[in-house]
Amino acid sequence: MKKILFLFCVTSILFVGCEQEKEIAVFCIGDSTMANKAAEAYPEHGWCMVIDEYFNSSVKVKNHAKNGRSSKSFIDEGRWQTVLDSLQPGDYVFIQFGHNDQKAYDSTRYTVPFGSYTDNLRKFVTESREKKATPILFTSIVRRKFGANGQLSDTHGDYPVATRKVAAELNVPLIDLQKLTEEWVNNLGDEASKEMYMWTNITTERFKEPRTDDTHLSDQGAHKVAELATTALANQVPELAHKLK
Repeated sequence: MKKILFLFCVTSILFVGCEQEKEIAVFCIGDSTMANKAAEAYPEHGWCMVIDEYFNSSVKVKNHAKNGRSSKSFIDEGRWQTVLDSLQPGDYVFIQFGHNDQKAYDSTRYTVPFGSYTDNLRKFVTESREKKATPILFTSIVRRKFGANGQLSDTHGDYPVATRKVAAELNVPLIDLQKLTEEWVNNLGDEASKEMYMWTNITTERFKEPRTDDTHLSDQGAHKVAELATTALANQVPELAHKLK
């Protein structure tokens, strides 16, 4: 009897261990602030380029974010369909657009916040759920644009507002990176925050002059945003918390 009980306990432990180690994929869709970067862009980093460092080995990050894309162009170019075709039950989709959706001069990318932009976010959410994956909405990280009062100026208008409304409407987990990064960058201040963005004297074949880029992140900045995002995920998406380091 003791032997049978012992074997039952061992089997149960092994079963639980296997369950805990079940692999899932996290698909990231968005723009250049998320995207992987080519070596010639160094030290520029997208925050989803480093987020795998914050998950344990049971999570595989598949970063499909791409420079210059809006919610519209990501769909029109077939990039969303590629992700959708790959989704498996239990996977997650991290969705962050807005930076390029606001470019009214470009008809291939521009969307209306409470019109086509909202429709595109709904599409990402509903189609992810149809594949039994979990969508998570992210508002855009802030641009480093300080006003005369020494505080950041808003540069994203109604796009983060629209994202929050879709999250509430469809009961989607929301990571409000706009608010989180705004607080972080404001606390750093104008001068210190330059280290987190692409203010660098490094020159390359592609960038022959020092860069003063207030949109894209440095390696250090990308890691901080990934830290903010995963800390919020632990609170907003409890089922992912045990997969974080």
